[in-house]
Amino acid sequence: MGFFAGLATEAYDRQYDDRELVKRILGYFKPHRKNLIIVGFFLALIAISGAAVPVLVARTVDELSQSMNDRQIWILSGAILATGVFSWGSNWIRRRLLARVTENVIMDIRVAAFRAAAGHDLSFYDEFSSGRIVSRITSDTREFGQIVILVTDLVTQLVQAAIVAFVLFSTEPQLMLWLVITMPIVFMVALGFRRMARKVTRRGMQAMGNVNAAIKETVSGISVAKNFRQEGAIFEEFDGANKSSFKVNLQRGFVLSLVFPSLNTLGGLATALLLYVGGTQAAAGVITAGAWYLFMQSLDRFWFPVLNLSSFWTQIQSGLSASERSFALIDAEPKVVQVSHNLVPSLKGDIQFNQVDFSYSDQEQVLRKFDLHIKPGENIAMVGHTGAGKSSIAKLVARFYEFQSGEICIDGHDIRSFDLIDYRQHLGIVSQLPFLFSGTVAENIRYARPDAADEEILSLARRIGDGEWLETLPNGLVTEVGERGGRLSMGQRQLVSLLRVLVQKPAIFILDEATASIDPFTEWQIQQGLELILRNTTSILIAHRLSTVRAADRIIVLEDGQIIEEGNHDTLLAAGGHYSQLYNTYFRHQSLAYIEQSQELSDAE
Repeated sequence: MGFFAGLATEAYDRQYDDRELVKRILGYFKPHRKNLIIVGFFLALIAISGAAVPVLVARTVDELSQSMNDRQIWILSGAILATGVFSWGSNWIRRRLLARVTENVIMDIRVAAFRAAAGHDLSFYDEFSSGRIVSRITSDTREFGQIVILVTDLVTQLVQAAIVAFVLFSTEPQLMLWLVITMPIVFMVALGFRRMARKVTRRGMQAMGNVNAAIKETVSGISVAKNFRQEGAIFEEFDGANKSSFKVNLQRGFVLSLVFPSLNTLGGLATALLLYVGGTQAAAGVITAGAWYLFMQSLDRFWFPVLNLSSFWTQIQSGLSASERSFALIDAEPKVVQVSHNLVPSLKGDIQFNQVDFSYSDQEQVLRKFDLHIKPGENIAMVGHTGAGKSSIAKLVARFYEFQSGEICIDGHDIRSFDLIDYRQHLGIVSQLPFLFSGTVAENIRYARPDAADEEILSLARRIGDGEWLETLPNGLVTEVGERGGRLSMGQRQLVSLLRVLVQKPAIFILDEATASIDPFTEWQIQQGLELILRNTTSILIAHRLSTVRAADRIIVLEDGQIIEEGNHDTLLAAGGHYSQLYNTYFRHQSLAYIEQSQELSDAE
């Protein structure tokens, strides 16, 4: 294993053959065919002007060997100068157009890859590192773009080589025959590097993906690392990934560095052979000095693109590997599958689970033949120990995960028949750790409804605790929240998340309540925000606060993916069953009676 430990491909990776990849890539260039035709025209002009130089110089040599006046010398010199200027101008125009086309193609591939990444369900991100996904969208698409520029340079040189070959065949067919004999040897050696180059290049990209993943995870969790004084540990993790990438890419460099020297040596041997053969014929008077000079100059212009094609074939393989990784992300099959894409009517919020089986993996069965009916407008609280299936039920309703069997219906419609984007517009979700995007408080509140007016947002904000929480914000609704909402307290983040749902006005509300402790005043404000939402929605509340449990119309008690009790707070507490145990473990210390009793005991002491 050695260098390649930890470089396993992702499960969604696939290998495309070169023909399939090229066909796929050409599909992205198709909309830019007009610019490509212009590029091709200038490529031909550049190749012709490049091939014309040795012909003009050879003509000068032959003329000088006889007689040549100053006027003829000036004409030939001017012709060579004009050819160089023309070639430079054509090359500038060609590169300018090609850069525009290439950047458009890179943008299209990057957009397709990002759209695919954004469209994948949460199980995809549970399984695969987001850092490696970022690497495919950014680094791999950029490397592919660089290869496109390289390929067009090679095409220019190959066209030039073809023109030179035609001239040589026309002037010196015997010498050209010797050249043709040596060519297969060079190509055979070049093809020998092909498979090795693709293999080491793919591993190099995987190693770089590991580095990106380590950096992203470290930066995301830097506060936790500092809290536990683990800066050294996270550096060691990054250092290990970085050194692995160094070793893999060093070996990749060794493999790629063998190509050009090997081919250049073969080209040098072939040139020496042809130099000897041509020199003996020129000395014998079989060919002129100009013809021999033309052949040797043209030979260099012929071998250079041929050797480049062979040596840069490894870099072309690198570009193909980069596109292969990007296309694998684009082509990855989603696990959440809709049987049709019907627009969602105005929902009442009737939710029905019928004999649903769900597991995250073959070894992790969560729900077994699960049945549950939530009536329109009903607010249910789900309680149970960790792993009981509370969050899984909510995620299935949100279509973040795919269930294996059974049926989930919304207002009598199969949940798999809805258009996912349209369906989720009817859902309001607040996660256990509310996520805020960089920007202002107002921008985060109107995230689901960009057209929401400032007056509407302000009016809703003031309905929670008479708007007193706004006074704790330095600049009110235009306060910058920072990355992930880091400038706000946990309570403030929860209030912003609840207001985001209030502005959205969903039919179904899902709350995975935060477990973090907050002060009683903030909890009262949060409860006010919840009550505003619960009035007009069907709600699934994964409850961690006693106030939320008591406010629910029905409490569902879960254990090992099964409903073992259901009812309201007082009924279940009186029954003395599993809910009573959960109450004493998780909720009792939050009750007013417990707080008063604790205060009395403290005073007595």
